[in-house]
Amino acid sequence: MTETIPSSRPEKPSLCRYPAFFVLLFATFAATAFKPISNKPGRAEDAEMMQFRTDVTGYAQNFLGLRYRHAGHSPKTGFDCSGFTNFILDEFSVKVSSCATTQSRQGLKVSLNDVLPGDLVFFGTRGRIQHVALVVEKTAEGIFCVHSTCSRGIMVENISTSKYWKPKILFARDVITGQAG
Repeated sequence: MTETIPSSRPEKPSLCRYPAFFVLLFATFAATAFKPISNKPGRAEDAEMMQFRTDVTGYAQNFLGLRYRHAGHSPKTGFDCSGFTNFILDEFSVKVSSCATTQSRQGLKVSLNDVLPGDLVFFGTRGRIQHVALVVEKTAEGIFCVHSTCSRGIMVENISTSKYWKPKILFARDVITGQAG
């Protein structure tokens, strides 16, 4: 009869012996593969919401050069600042007031460092709201907004470097998702 001599080598572990380890490993990779997109450290948006925001700002830029009109709220007659933001957002079923002061209380306040396309930036002096603009993008160079101005109509401008607008910036609000930063 042959005697079986026990091996001093440890048995090779089978993959089936550690199912929890592999489930955890898979879950870790899956979670990082579907991480929300964020170009700002304070606020994250998924790809679909970022596309929505890009669509809003892209549509707004179709009106570049259109004239300013006090209390205007139509592309046929022209826009004032809040009429413009109201019209653009309404086209995407985002409901905001047609008054800049009321818009400044809608949605949630976000840090200027964390603004995303589609957020609103409010301007004024002594805390009184006098103007509103729609964020197009935030880059290392500054915050670019599309807005209706008395002197030049609808335009895109870097408000962070504007000698006129920069000192008047008060705060920003997210009226699209209401997500605070």
